[in-house]
Amino acid sequence: MKINRIIISDLAREIDKPFISILIGPRQVGKTFLMRQLQDICLGRGMKVAFHNLEDPDDLRIFGSTEEQIIRDLKEMDADVLFLDEFHYLKNATRIFKVLFDSGIKLKIFASGSSSMEIHKHLKESLAGRFRLTLVHPLFAFEMSQTPAYSFEEYLRFGAIPGLIHEQTAADRMALLKNVLQTYLLKDIKSLIREENIRAFNSILYGIAQNQGQVVSVASLARDARLSEPAVKHHLELMAQTYVCFPLDSYSRNLANELKKVKKYYLYDTGIRNCILNDYSRLDDRPDKGSIVESFVALSLVKQLKPNMELKFWRTRQGDEVDFILLKNRIPVPVEVKCQVTGLVVPDGIRKFLQKYPDAPYAIVFAKDAVGEMECCNRQVRFMDWRLAEDLEYLRSVE
Repeated sequence: MKINRIIISDLAREIDKPFISILIGPRQVGKTFLMRQLQDICLGRGMKVAFHNLEDPDDLRIFGSTEEQIIRDLKEMDADVLFLDEFHYLKNATRIFKVLFDSGIKLKIFASGSSSMEIHKHLKESLAGRFRLTLVHPLFAFEMSQTPAYSFEEYLRFGAIPGLIHEQTAADRMALLKNVLQTYLLKDIKSLIREENIRAFNSILYGIAQNQGQVVSVASLARDARLSEPAVKHHLELMAQTYVCFPLDSYSRNLANELKKVKKYYLYDTGIRNCILNDYSRLDDRPDKGSIVESFVALSLVKQLKPNMELKFWRTRQGDEVDFILLKNRIPVPVEVKCQVTGLVVPDGIRKFLQKYPDAPYAIVFAKDAVGEMECCNRQVRFMDWRLAEDLEYLRSVE
């Protein structure tokens, strides 16, 4: 079954742009599928295309000559658009892209790759000002709902990796997730850290999954993994750079009682988190129901962030906290997630944030049993169903 993804329209608008379009993100989120869709769009316009998957030995062999020869071959290629899937297997890929871009030839390049530290390093060093980076996320819940057999409950249990739509049973879905996780550990991570540190890395990954949404103590993770704190910080950075999880920084305007250097971490997919924990229980049967709901809201917000937006959280030394601070043009909107709420009651953290930050225009409380509006500190607090977090008016434009 084919899923219509909202991201494809944004990518299609890049076909006529001269910059190099790079799709990056976690494994199995549909980057190749999107590249094939773009290829079909180009062919529909009458454009000549070349598509190479560099995980295919035959395709990789084509690019096995010297850098100079590859550049000459690409300049002479009879194509308007070049698609390079898994381009990180091409040695000096970003330098080749730079030479092609600077030569002025009319060859549009789309490249996709599983995330890696080296890709980020080379993009910044070699392609500054010459590329557009698109982070491909797992599917939105409403995209997954195009498959009638995949309910919202299953979305929370098994996550949003597109390949799940082809699996009919819970056992098959669990097997797919396990395969994705093992591939990540064996291919991506094993190439970046020493063999003897794999066990410690796994321990940290489990700790992040277990404590998702909570402030992470590097010292505690270091004790559990029996590593130094610098080593733990390095592993956490690896997880962020390979898009298995993302960190949220604390929001602060230098008020003395605010925590400034702590972070929270969220895995990019609820199914992968459940796979790590080996727990696929239904939402209402889980002791960590609140973490699942908060994670869904976090992922929904992150998928919708525009270039002028950030997502953080707020916490003070006195224990006042707000789950998320959504920043647009540096203007903060506090966002709180509550699984069980009786009536329209403004959470204490929201109230205290609004008191301390008068420029916050309003606040949002995601709940299930309370929907409506009320006033707090002369501003509006909007109570919304948490299942609607993927469709926020606040995120619809970049102005």
